[in-house]
Amino acid sequence: MHYDLTVLPNGLRVITEEMPSLRSVAVGCWVDTGTRDELPSEAGASHFLEHLLFKGSETMTARDIAETFDSIGAESNAFTSKDYTCFWARLLDQDLPTGLGVLAEMIQRPAFRQRDIDAERSVVIEEINMNEDDPSDVAFEQFTQAVFEGHPLERPVLGTRESIRAMSRDDIAGYWRRRYTPASTVVAMAGSLDHEEVVKLVDDIFGEWEGETTDHDSAPVTPRPHVRLVQRDTEQAHIVIGGQGIDRADERRWAFQVLHHVLGGGMSSRLFDEIREQRGLAYAVYSFRMSHADAGAWGVYVGTTPAQAETALELILAEIDKVVKEGITADELERAKGAMRGGLALSLEDANSRMVRLGRDELTGAPHYSVDERLALIDAVTLDDIQAVAAEVMTGPLVMGAVGPFAEGELDRFVAG
Repeated sequence: MHYDLTVLPNGLRVITEEMPSLRSVAVGCWVDTGTRDELPSEAGASHFLEHLLFKGSETMTARDIAETFDSIGAESNAFTSKDYTCFWARLLDQDLPTGLGVLAEMIQRPAFRQRDIDAERSVVIEEINMNEDDPSDVAFEQFTQAVFEGHPLERPVLGTRESIRAMSRDDIAGYWRRRYTPASTVVAMAGSLDHEEVVKLVDDIFGEWEGETTDHDSAPVTPRPHVRLVQRDTEQAHIVIGGQGIDRADERRWAFQVLHHVLGGGMSSRLFDEIREQRGLAYAVYSFRMSHADAGAWGVYVGTTPAQAETALELILAEIDKVVKEGITADELERAKGAMRGGLALSLEDANSRMVRLGRDELTGAPHYSVDERLALIDAVTLDDIQAVAAEVMTGPLVMGAVGPFAEGELDRFVAG
């Protein structure tokens, strides 16, 4: 992967990758702020602000923004995480000045009209309602709050109904002024482009933006073994069990990634084969990793009937114990590496995925590895590396998020150690 990086005088970073065979460009404006950066009075502000920037600027209404993107056939949207917020568009190369101009107007000069805030407040609350109607989402949220208890990463991305209803225009505008600055922003692009022309374009429309670099609150992650249970009379129980993981710069992350592919990352994984294929206990079962700048987590999700939940959990813990004590086999290692090689190549087939990798890595300080460099790091993982990281990471305190018709304390034994 070849990329070009330029830092403008105001601190804004512009990173691009040219893909000459395309006629399109994917552009993302990545802002170094997320849920972890909110004050108590701002709970959910990052996500609320993501919505509000599409409501218009000092010179554009929400309809102006929508009609401009539609008139050039562009796709546009945004997303918020615990660490960052991204506003993106995919469009024809000839329409890049128009599309980027709209994104720049939204980010630099939001209007924050009171009527728009009130209207979007209702939309965000409906999004919270929708998430809470999905029991798997609730189980994951309970797990996240359990594993990151007391840490800035504990906070839900959407906030709460109470925090969104209470948030004033001054709260939202204050958060934007404090967190949205050129020094905390990366403009990433991939596709049919010329880097020097892109830099000139970005400088023309972002060059007068001012503001200082922002920082983040960090705290130790010390989860205590416990279950966060939401009691519901559901036909299926949704359970997430796991513990503290590793941060995104940890050198063990490549071995941990391979381990999770073997444990629960595909249809040939141990958990899928044992719990779904052999036992028929669940439709969905998989393992996952979360990696942030200063903390991480790992876990296993299973959706099963309440009557079979304890059997499924016993099997999950048995497989975890097995990889901790015995590691994985040479055949499993080679299959996982092959799957990851293929997945990596496929993930870089289009401009949008390359833009995402460029922007996220630049914003978070991750190395810009080429495909060959990533493949070499995966190929270098050994059986000993995998058993070591399993023993070091997966033997800590366990926590659980669960939704289902369980009695209080019924699932506690699975995290008691």
